[in-house]
Amino acid sequence: MARLRTKAGKESLLRRMRRQRLRYITVLPSFITILNGICGFAAIALASQGAVAPTGQFSYHRLAIPYFAMSGYMILVAMIADMLDGRLARMSQSTSSFGGQLDSLCDIISFGVAPAFLMLKVLEYKLAGIAQLNPTIGSFAERFVWLAAGAYMSCAAIRLARFNVENEEDESSHMSFVGLPTPAAAGVVVSLVIFHQEALPDIATEGTWMHSVLESIIVFSLPVLLFGLAVLMVSRIRYQHILNQYLRGKKPFAHFIRVLLFFGLIIWSRQVAFVLMFCGFAASGFVKWFYYRVIRKSEAVAVTPALQ
Repeated sequence: MARLRTKAGKESLLRRMRRQRLRYITVLPSFITILNGICGFAAIALASQGAVAPTGQFSYHRLAIPYFAMSGYMILVAMIADMLDGRLARMSQSTSSFGGQLDSLCDIISFGVAPAFLMLKVLEYKLAGIAQLNPTIGSFAERFVWLAAGAYMSCAAIRLARFNVENEEDESSHMSFVGLPTPAAAGVVVSLVIFHQEALPDIATEGTWMHSVLESIIVFSLPVLLFGLAVLMVSRIRYQHILNQYLRGKKPFAHFIRVLLFFGLIIWSRQVAFVLMFCGFAASGFVKWFYYRVIRKSEAVAVTPALQ
């Protein structure tokens, strides 16, 4: 009888929890999170427009930016919103399960679907040209590109779901990430697309062999990079939280000089700065892991028999 009462009590508690409604939310962090998702949706729409008019530009007032580059900038704005919403919620001590779930839903749009879709649209005309020359190779390349996009989006969703399960709301737990964060992975794709759209025409004149070679290297490296980013997102490799590790609190004077140099690089060429920042961050965790787990471990194994 006691077991039956205990079981009935648990079922009653579960029914009350299911009927519980969400009554209060934090307005400002939730609004910024929604802004993140809206920017991701806008990035998808702009990428679609760029596929229709690849030589056209997004124009507003005096602003004239290629559609693919503008799509990348919208993802960068989504990153800023993603940084702000969690920080505001923790500063105001108003973190909640609702905010975490909403953040992940918007993140999968901005940093999962949008970068993969942008890569597909950037490669669309290149794949069409390959298919005309050789249908067999074109069909294989198209399947490979779609597989890379699907793998990236799937691993981004897995990374966000794992983060929701393992995340702790304490600010001290946000000093590093397990696996490459989805915004950083999206930043690698976005930085290369922006460089391809804006900086490459200034480096080499369109139609020359140098422009063709550089464009092919950048464009055709994107699917391979997406596979690598997908693996890094679901890996257990540690990545440092740049803002918390290097900008929060008092730091050595050398850190201030590095920040000034980085902002100077942005003023000189924001496209180059984006590529160095995102690609360097994505590679940093893997390089450290490879050094400590492979090189140092092999050196230790080699030294141990010599000592014996």
